Amino acid sequence: MKPAFLLIIIMLIAIPLLMSFSKIRIEKQKYRVVKNEQDFEIRFYPPAIFATTKSTAKSYQDLSSSGFRKIAGYIFGNNESSAKIAMTAPVRMDINDKESSMSFVMPSKYTLDELPRPADGRVELHESPAAYMAAIEFGGYANDQKIKQYAEQLSQGLKKRGIKIIGNPTFLGYNAPYEFIGRKNEVVIPIEWKE
Repeated sequence: MKPAFLLIIIMLIAIPLLMSFSKIRIEKQKYRVVKNEQDFEIRFYPPAIFATTKSTAKSYQDLSSSGFRKIAGYIFGNNESSAKIAMTAPVRMDINDKESSMSFVMPSKYTLDELPRPADGRVELHESPAAYMAAIEFGGYANDQKIKQYAEQLSQGLKKRGIKIIGNPTFLGYNAPYEFIGRKNEVVIPIEWKE
C-alpha cells in the first residue's frame, strides 16, 4: 500500500473521530422533550442566559457572518475583564423582515451578574423566559431555502394538530463550519402548550 493512500485512509478515520470528541465537550442548551410527534417534537426550555446581537440582515448568510463575529468576539475576550467564555451550542438565529438577531447561550455555570459586560455595545446579555417550543431537525449545511422549507413544514404540522403558534421560527445551528459529517440543524417555533 502506498504511503499517500495510507495517509488518506488515516485522515478519513481520524477527522470524524476528532470532530466527535469536540462535540462531546461543548455544552448544549438544556431542554426537556414533552411530546414526540411523527415529524417534530414539543420541548420545554427553562430560562437561559444569552448573548445577542441584533441586525438588519434579511438572510442566513448575511446574519451568520456579521452576527457571529460580534458574539464570538465577546466570548473570546472582548469584554470588560478580557475573560474567555466557553463556546456552547446551538447558535440561535431569528431571521425576519423587521429585525434579525443571533444569540449564543451562555454556559449554565454563569448567572447574569457573573458574566463580564460586553465591550461591544452591539452585544446584549439577557435572560430568556421559560418557553415551550416545537422543533424539527435537518442535516447538512443550512441555507435560507432549507430554513424556510423546514419552518413551513413545522408550521403546517402544528396547524394540522391545532397547536397555537405564538412567535417566529428560529434557526438553531449545532456545528462549526469545518464539521462536515453528522451536521445537525433545527428550526424551533414558540407555541402555546399546557402540561
